[in-house]
Amino acid sequence: QVQLVESGGGLVQAGGSLRLSCAASGSIFNIYAMSWYHQAPGEARELVAVITSSGTINYAESVKGRFTISRDNSKNTVYLQMNSLKPEDTAVYYCKMTLRTGAVYPISDYWGQGTQVTVSS
Repeated sequence: QVQLVESGGGLVQAGGSLRLSCAASGSIFNIYAMSWYHQAPGEARELVAVITSSGTINYAESVKGRFTISRDNSKNTVYLQMNSLKPEDTAVYYCKMTLRTGAVYPISDYWGQGTQVTVSS
């Protein structure tokens, strides 16, 4: 079994910063990609940022220049540094890891429980 535990959400004023963390534990053979998504009320879950095992990074247009994704492979942890936050960034943020639990097992996606980020104007 694999568990993803997120932390770092909260309430912040517009222009402020937050740092989200997501740590994976359990039976992990290899992690191929780590991602952050967000979901605002009544809207679909959307990709915010992704970092692959080779270090390739992609961001949603709405967060480019403000958010930074990084990973610590030794800790199976992904981070999302969010600066210059805007009210429209308000959402539940979820981490996702695309990984294999064993050499012969298929690659699967695992999700964190979500953490609320609220940006006040």
